[in-house]
Amino acid sequence: METHRRSSTNSVRSHKPARPIALEDDSTKASDALPLPLYLTNAVFFTLFFSAVYFLLCRWREKIRSSTPLHVVTFSEIVAILASVASFIYLLGFFGIDFVQSLVLRPSADVWATEDDEVESEVLLRNEDARHVPCGQALDLSIRSLQPPAPIVTAEKVFDEMPVTVMTEEDEEIIRSVVRGMTPSYSLESKLGDCKRAAAIRREALQRITGKSLSGLPLDGFDYESILGQCCEMPVGYVQIPVGIAGPLLLNGREYSVPMATTEGCLVASTNRGCKAIHLSGGATSVLLRDGMTRAPVVRFGTAKRAADLKLYLEDPENFETLACVFNRSSRFARLQSIKCAIAGKNLYLRFSCFTGDAMGMNMVSKGVQNVLDFLQTDFPDMDVIGISGNFCSDKKPAAVNWIEGRGKSVVCEAIINGDVVRKVLKTSVESLVELNMLKNLTGSAMAGALGGFNAHASNIVTAVYIATGQDPAQNVESSHCITMMEAVNGGKDLHVSVTMPSIEVGTVGGGTQLASQSACLNLLGVKGASKESPGANSILLATIVAGAVLAGELSLMSALAAGQLVKSHMKYNRSSKDVSKVSS
Repeated sequence: METHRRSSTNSVRSHKPARPIALEDDSTKASDALPLPLYLTNAVFFTLFFSAVYFLLCRWREKIRSSTPLHVVTFSEIVAILASVASFIYLLGFFGIDFVQSLVLRPSADVWATEDDEVESEVLLRNEDARHVPCGQALDLSIRSLQPPAPIVTAEKVFDEMPVTVMTEEDEEIIRSVVRGMTPSYSLESKLGDCKRAAAIRREALQRITGKSLSGLPLDGFDYESILGQCCEMPVGYVQIPVGIAGPLLLNGREYSVPMATTEGCLVASTNRGCKAIHLSGGATSVLLRDGMTRAPVVRFGTAKRAADLKLYLEDPENFETLACVFNRSSRFARLQSIKCAIAGKNLYLRFSCFTGDAMGMNMVSKGVQNVLDFLQTDFPDMDVIGISGNFCSDKKPAAVNWIEGRGKSVVCEAIINGDVVRKVLKTSVESLVELNMLKNLTGSAMAGALGGFNAHASNIVTAVYIATGQDPAQNVESSHCITMMEAVNGGKDLHVSVTMPSIEVGTVGGGTQLASQSACLNLLGVKGASKESPGANSILLATIVAGAVLAGELSLMSALAAGQLVKSHMKYNRSSKDVSKVSS
């Protein structure tokens, strides 16, 4: 049996020269010079080398001044020379030799491929010999076919290593049907019952129709079942956005690591610096002012008088309880708070505001509004409902009504930054920050006719946190309404900074919050899902964290502007020397 095994081994090795495989590395390294951790050994020899060289230079300078021959050395100088030579040899062995060898003795790609094949062959044979089987008849002495080597990436050409989805004949027929227009692309999920397969077929059909490649857009590694009928229709892949962490943000006595999904360099680093300044100054305080999602349908009557009659009816406190009961039937969390009306001729706009628990609440409030409209048809049969949304809400648009009345969560966040922290961490002064805030965020925004934009870059932080936590990114329009205030306090030594944000629209259930990546970011903040103790507590906490992150971002950017560091920092962190088009996804 052993003879047969050796013959099998030799037959394989006859194809290529054998090369021994070292199971243990017994070679001595430069880092083994001292029985210390690597970083301590490096520190010792670095210190020894520069100290010895400095001592010798000082001694030789004295000899030159006193006309003493340089070859006349003392015992201390001999020790210094030996120490410098020994440390130089160590440093050369640790840093220099491998680098030089990698340049001078760099083997060709064919050599590496040959050696990899040899190692793979011998590993297979060694694993074959190590098998434990009950008897000799169970031994498989046949020569196994070796796997082909992995694609080689060279400096001249980068091979595409994107995974290729194997299509069956049935898939090919469906693709041709989609290309010819016989099968609607949107119906693939319902007809196939496999969301991943439907996405792959739709993707291939799209490439054939357009003649454009989607090789850089990932397809695998995503749960397409989780977005069916909820987040995205007709998917062909997903976009990757890096997530960075700013913090810890010390807010209301607790620390939070804030996830930010962005492709803008400097944004996370800048927000992180603001978090550091807030933390060193004792933290920030955030307070919820209002909590109510809005929806405003538009209805029309034959005359302005009839529109006014409905307005008076809705604003009568005696009717509010009845309307609230009708509205609240739409959900166990929905609670109607108020109805405000505005007339434009014979058209009436009804702005409903309601509490929506931990959900952002747009669907919840829309269902409640529909219940009320159906109820009102009994007493106002001549009411013509033009649209469930009449833009008096106002959703995903900058609007004064949101800036004044608020929408979603209205939050104010403040902190007092110590003067020393302003100078040492933010690299500026309290006076410069106060002056810049007045001339930029207040006066400059007024000159521009800004609506809710009295800040430096609140939208940057809001959008990054929204994408990371599964919020609706389009709602950053009104959610970024913010006024940043800065004032010198404590005799002008410290800085009081605050952000007031009247319409932060967030939720911790529904929509994109249930996706795996976004759910993980919510879990990092401790606000994943609905609060079991107090409905709405998680979404309120998320809104306060958003305001705290905006405070940190405002503080850091304003400091960079006051110190004249904005362009320098962006050139350092927002420019890459790497050609990302050649990086394999």
